[in-house]
Amino acid sequence: MLLVHDILKQYPTRSTPLDVLRGCSLELDAGQSLAILGPSGSGKSTLLSIIGTLDRPTSGTVTLDERDPFELSDVELARFRNRKIGFVFQDHHLLPQCSVWENVLLPTLAECTEGYDQASQRATMLLERVGLAERLDHLPSELSGGERQRVAIARALIRKPALLLADEPTGNLDRTTARSIGELLVELQQQERIMLLVVTHSAELAARLERRVEIDDGRLVACQAAG
Repeated sequence: MLLVHDILKQYPTRSTPLDVLRGCSLELDAGQSLAILGPSGSGKSTLLSIIGTLDRPTSGTVTLDERDPFELSDVELARFRNRKIGFVFQDHHLLPQCSVWENVLLPTLAECTEGYDQASQRATMLLERVGLAERLDHLPSELSGGERQRVAIARALIRKPALLLADEPTGNLDRTTARSIGELLVELQQQERIMLLVVTHSAELAARLERRVEIDDGRLVACQAAG
């Protein structure tokens, strides 16, 4: 379960601090999905970075699987993030010198508790599920934008995370490709029974998720349920 309580994020200025987030709270259970909407600069990506432990809040708490990751040391936090959270960004961030299969395996290299053979089998299985079974040895430069994003999704799922975070995952794609990526995200989230939290400008993608909220003046406001 994910619990986000009363998150405040301020940035210092020469006068008064700039409040980007003003007391944001949300809950997400295993298998649930949530879209966060809002205009550019509203704080959507900042909130996602805090939930993903890439940034720290000024105040408030984040609890994932009954742990507050910000109470951990830097080393423990990095290990927690690698085990518990998968990330999909607008830009795929694939390593250009590595093959598709190697890119998917990357998160397991620092700490592969399940063993190399199991990780290798899961990487192959995930690439089959995202429709890239014939592209394992290709480099990212040999793939289309949609294919590269499919690799990024497989990489995000390789450690069987409790939470999948996606920041504008279809923002760089044409409408048809964006639709297929949105369908794939939701399909895999349901198959894996994990939590999915998506920041997006796309009403079409948001409508595929169970719940929607909007950031308004730094606060989360519930939207009408999708569907």
